[in-house]
Amino acid sequence: METRQGVSESNPQLVTLEDITAAAGRIQDLVLRTPLIALPHPQRPDEVLHCKAESLQPTGAFKLRGAYNAIAQVLDQARENGVVAQSSGNHARAVAWLAHRLDLHAVIVMPDVTPPVKIAAVRALGAEVELVPAAQRDIRAAELAADRGYVHVPPYDDLRIIAGQGTVGLELLEQLPDVDVVLVPVSGGGLISGISTAVKALSPTTRVIGVEPELAADAAQSLREGRRVSWEPELTYRTVADGLRTPALGVHPWEHVQRYVDDIVTVSEKQIYAAMRHLALSGRLVAEPSGAVAAAAWMHDLVPVDGTVAAVVTGGSVEPSLLASVLQQGEPSEILSR
Repeated sequence: METRQGVSESNPQLVTLEDITAAAGRIQDLVLRTPLIALPHPQRPDEVLHCKAESLQPTGAFKLRGAYNAIAQVLDQARENGVVAQSSGNHARAVAWLAHRLDLHAVIVMPDVTPPVKIAAVRALGAEVELVPAAQRDIRAAELAADRGYVHVPPYDDLRIIAGQGTVGLELLEQLPDVDVVLVPVSGGGLISGISTAVKALSPTTRVIGVEPELAADAAQSLREGRRVSWEPELTYRTVADGLRTPALGVHPWEHVQRYVDDIVTVSEKQIYAAMRHLALSGRLVAEPSGAVAAAAWMHDLVPVDGTVAAVVTGGSVEPSLLASVLQQGEPSEILSR
């Protein structure tokens, strides 16, 4: 297939379909094969979005896939030395859950602005949590890995992580082989890298479109300008979608995004809230703000709707008070018009 500028056909830093298939076999004992949930459009009920409900994973998000694929390949070392990861919540919870299940010592570096519900969930699993300023989380995790010998399990910029997240795309194509458009939330890019690799290998004509908040649109700018752009944390941390606040795509994800992703669109904060409410009331799915952005783009006609459209609902770890506030708003059609 045609490749974007700067990406070689023989680039060794790209995950393959074989890598993703191997990951699927490696993680199947602990990772749920999530269902597709049909979500009717709030204004055009005959139109349906097929939601890949990763919010139903044991840890509440897709992150379990990549974390397990990475840890499983260095399990002996992880048991001897322990693991360290940096995350605003869902990757942290996945690593902590795996550490609990696999009897590993885990240290999780989390931004000090992480929602309390996510910090509490990690601690409840027995992991040690270290809170740091947002700009320091990657640095501190690397320091701990170097100083104490922990196995580092990065949240997205790792080929093993990308391959594990790609199993979402593998499953989706098995469940919905005629899908025309796949919508994927974008943060550091591990998920969309894996999904787009699987989708383009199995169904080259299917479009893969990323979605991110307007207030953290570094990936959209990167794709538009053809260069990897970084936003300052004080900008990306304005969005309620705390899982999508990463200031830049990872180096490995950027290579995949250039090659396989067709477009990246952005949604407003109000559109995210509207999607959260509609997913809960019409889709029976609790979604955190980050998990609702793909549905938000579809609801607000920001992406092509011809043919069969699927979206990944990436996570459901939402603060109860925020969810209650969202549910108390007006009907989705009223929110859409605001």
